[in-house]
Amino acid sequence: MIRQQLYFLALIPPEPIRNAVKLLKEEMLDRFGVGHALKSPAHITLQMPFRRTEQEEENMIGQLEKFAAGERPFPIELSGFGCFEPRVIYVSIHQHDRIVQLYQRLRACLLEVMQFTEEEVGARFHPHMTIATRDLRKNAFRQAWPEFEKRTYTDSFTADSLYLLKHNGKHWDIYRQFEFAGLSI
Repeated sequence: MIRQQLYFLALIPPEPIRNAVKLLKEEMLDRFGVGHALKSPAHITLQMPFRRTEQEEENMIGQLEKFAAGERPFPIELSGFGCFEPRVIYVSIHQHDRIVQLYQRLRACLLEVMQFTEEEVGARFHPHMTIATRDLRKNAFRQAWPEFEKRTYTDSFTADSLYLLKHNGKHWDIYRQFEFAGLSI
């Protein structure tokens, strides 16, 4: 049987923001016993986890390089917190139109060029940077959300690359970076 690897595609902020978001995730673990979000670096998911064989990986990497070469860097502003009740708390993204446009172009590439299925790609997309997910129980959510709802957090970065993350059996590793080759706007 051919073994499939687990991947996902994301935008990843620079190290200082990754560290700041990791501290928020660690706070969620310390205060509310929620650690699942610590299994991946701070990121904005563009394509949810999917499986491919290692033989398919080379073609996938080539297609992602071509896709990223046609994209332009753009600014992302992080502002405050949001939630998907009752299991997810995240850092909000202010004015996420550019991310949605990038997602739509990537989605078309995944479906038309890379033969992803509609089920793999999905139809719903809301850009965010998760700090608590899955293992956040309803009672812990009811404790944490009123506090995070009022808390301030702002930062910004330039999205200049698409990232392929690969699961190593325990957590997600940044596997490949595909730089946006277009000129900044």
